[in-house]
Amino acid sequence: MLQRVAMVTVGLFALIAFVGGAASRSEAQGQASASASGKLSAHWEELTADDFNHGIAQAHGVCVLPFGILEKHGPQLPVGTDLLDVRYAVDQAAQQEYTVIFPAYYFGQIAEAKHEPGTVAYSREIQLNLLQETTDEMARNGCKKIVIVNGHGGNESLLPYFAQTQLNAPHDYVVYVQWGGYDRSKNPLHKDSVDMHAGQTETSNMLIARPDLVHVDRAAQESGADQARVKLPPSVYTGIWWYAKFPNHYAGDGTTASKELGADNMEAWVAAIAEAIRAVKADDESLKLQNEFYDAAKHPNDTKQ
Repeated sequence: MLQRVAMVTVGLFALIAFVGGAASRSEAQGQASASASGKLSAHWEELTADDFNHGIAQAHGVCVLPFGILEKHGPQLPVGTDLLDVRYAVDQAAQQEYTVIFPAYYFGQIAEAKHEPGTVAYSREIQLNLLQETTDEMARNGCKKIVIVNGHGGNESLLPYFAQTQLNAPHDYVVYVQWGGYDRSKNPLHKDSVDMHAGQTETSNMLIARPDLVHVDRAAQESGADQARVKLPPSVYTGIWWYAKFPNHYAGDGTTASKELGADNMEAWVAAIAEAIRAVKADDESLKLQNEFYDAAKHPNDTKQ
């Protein structure tokens, strides 16, 4: 009996070793094939250290940081919708214009969704400090032109502010911010009159980026209507405005989504990102002017008027 058990055990270990070896050989063959093709991955985390240097050179020092978030997206979309959409768009753009893409980044502004499951909301200090240290580290690794591609509406104040604060201290790199690239109002397929969050546009886009995660049949389970619970003039802002309007963290009608609209949106967004990467590669003035500004800021009284 003991001999039989020993034989079975030896056989099992032999089988594990064979399968493991086959998997390793397959992986090595795949890597060798990719290396032989000469095509570098655009993903930072997939490059070897040596290939990383080649990637930075091929990208002319241009790296992209796709910026998403983790928050509820109605009853029908995953909490990572913004992150998944923006990474899909950047991946597609990198096929048109090579760049090195930073790993998944979701450390932005989403305080207004803290009441919903799955939301990860960092403090304002962490948001700014982490983003600064991230771009500093990217630059230290050769990314002297960093394009932050925004996929989340709640970052539309944060990111220009962050870019502006780069003038507070000298940097040997430039931060650029890019978002959007499609005008939904001009597309005849667009029917959702609200469409601010998890509505027709975002649901359509996810039908292209990750259709396996979309549950259009659930889109009518909650209301995405504006509840307008606070009455203030348009010129007055308060942080609770979003919750006052859309407490379900759903603004629009996801049932009206279509792959056709998503394809149009994504095609336009991808083209805009690729155009931005090309423009940043060709930009030789921003860093010069930035350095000129830093020098002038040391002696403001000497600045010629």
